[in-house]
Amino acid sequence: MITSCTEKNDKQMIIKQVDELFASLYPLDQPGAAVLIMKDEEIIFEKGYGIADMEKMTPIDGNTFFNIASVSKQFSAIALLMLAQEGKLSLDDTVSEWFPEFESELLQKITLKHLLSHTSGIPDARDRSDKHFVTTAIDTTSYQYIGKLEKLNFEPGTAYEYMNPTYQLMYTIIERASGENFDYFMRNRIFDVAGMEKATYFEEGKVIPNMSHGYLLNDESGEYEEFDYGEESFFATKADGGLYTSVKEFCKWELALRNNILVSENLKIEAHTPKIKIDDIPYTSYGYGWFIEEKPGFPTKIYHTGDNGGFQIYAGRYPEKNILYLFFSNRNDRDREATAEKVDAILKKEGWL
Repeated sequence: MITSCTEKNDKQMIIKQVDELFASLYPLDQPGAAVLIMKDEEIIFEKGYGIADMEKMTPIDGNTFFNIASVSKQFSAIALLMLAQEGKLSLDDTVSEWFPEFESELLQKITLKHLLSHTSGIPDARDRSDKHFVTTAIDTTSYQYIGKLEKLNFEPGTAYEYMNPTYQLMYTIIERASGENFDYFMRNRIFDVAGMEKATYFEEGKVIPNMSHGYLLNDESGEYEEFDYGEESFFATKADGGLYTSVKEFCKWELALRNNILVSENLKIEAHTPKIKIDDIPYTSYGYGWFIEEKPGFPTKIYHTGDNGGFQIYAGRYPEKNILYLFFSNRNDRDREATAEKVDAILKKEGWL
């Protein structure tokens, strides 16, 4: 493919401005971020800023693994869509159908569509009284309270409320529908197919390749303290937020989505179609596992954020333009949304949006 001088100049200007932006946010000797921009199938920018492990002073690069927190939800969503595509479940199935052991009759009117779109009305009533339980809770123990639910926050499908426990239910739904262990299914049916060879879910004691730690600044001492497993609640749950991967591996996930390797084009479009408007985020709705931003003057952006301990994650996609941009950080004291707006402004200024 012949690249014009104008296209080369646009690319160089984007690289320069993005580098300046993130260099100003993440000093070399502090927890930082991995940043990547991909256009079509070309990674046009990839760079690490700051430190992955403050004890070892390991620098961040494109292969550094971060806990991507709630960006993990899109993987669980795609797993459900795959099983629907294979006829092993229907998105119109109720929670009661998949959890016959649950006593609450309220679950008879909550469907898998409601779980996927955060419109179930299920409250987050997880027990936080036992700190040890909270930090070690796995999906199946964390969602148990739902089985005896006595009230909903709203009628299913009528409102939006972001809710982690509803995605934790997917852990068991995926196992029961597929007949396979959750980790086995995700590894063999999703990660291996997408080429994400090292992506893995957190477990206590598991060795995670090139792992970064999350950090929180102690205002009194001025030191960065580890803030991930053991310090943050519900760190061990998988289906809603337990995945570790790198920005380079995430590119392979993007290509698998674009090329419909995992689900059909129609199902992918369904996941990226607004299901419920989010009143407190301008121009934004939620689909199945993704936020959808329809801002005037910009193409539709499909994105997700993630927060867990010190990890602060952003994964934004412009499907119409074949653009993906990522910034995975192991500190949570930066204005992520403002940073994303600045990246969008750079891409628009240079004619990419």
